[in-house]
Amino acid sequence: MNQQRSSSQALYLTCEKYYIFELLIFAGGMMGAYTYNLRGGVFCNAQTANVVLMSLAFGHGEWRRGLYYLIPISAYLAGAAVSEALPSGIRHRNFLRWDTLLIGFEMLVLFVIGFIPLSVPAQVVQVTINFICSMQYNTFRQAEGIPMATTFVTNHIRQSGIWAVKAVQDRDAAARSRAFKHFRMVAVFFLGGLILTLLCGFLQEKAIWLAILPLGVILAFLLRADLIDERELFDVKPHGH
Repeated sequence: MNQQRSSSQALYLTCEKYYIFELLIFAGGMMGAYTYNLRGGVFCNAQTANVVLMSLAFGHGEWRRGLYYLIPISAYLAGAAVSEALPSGIRHRNFLRWDTLLIGFEMLVLFVIGFIPLSVPAQVVQVTINFICSMQYNTFRQAEGIPMATTFVTNHIRQSGIWAVKAVQDRDAAARSRAFKHFRMVAVFFLGGLILTLLCGFLQEKAIWLAILPLGVILAFLLRADLIDERELFDVKPHGH
């Protein structure tokens, strides 16, 4: 049993595959473009901007506006906490991984958001997407052993530069490959945002349904892995957890 577990730990589960992370960040780009274009002109994929805006508001004495930013920040915090607390219990009570269930949950939430009229206060949708982006970011951590984010690209841009320099200085093919992977994540995020922006004027609030498409492909891969290909590896945790 120990020998089997040791062997399985060397494997990368389907939820850790690079193509899964590409699809995730493609959807992440769409969610960011959706909230910026149609839901209040903000990015809900990360919280750095909200912390900066809160400090600016407080600095200008705008206490009420500053306190508002605690809501999206708290939603992001809650998403991380929930996605950290639930997986262990689910692993012992279910035949599907937490990663799989989360993707299904995200699809359901985005489907519901598509029915919320643009006349509804944007904060409702902003906070909801804050929550699911945090859950996604905290759940999908490493792509085939490489730490990766799936809802923003700041670190991917940084890593692209770092590994590109190493590839040139050391003439290292592995470094070149790693730089290219991070660069591709940036490009895919950009593509997701571009596609949704081009179509949001036509689709309006339902434009968020475009993000359901890549998530649906992910769900199909993960369901096959959980029920067929990786059924015997159900107790193996993804790397980074």
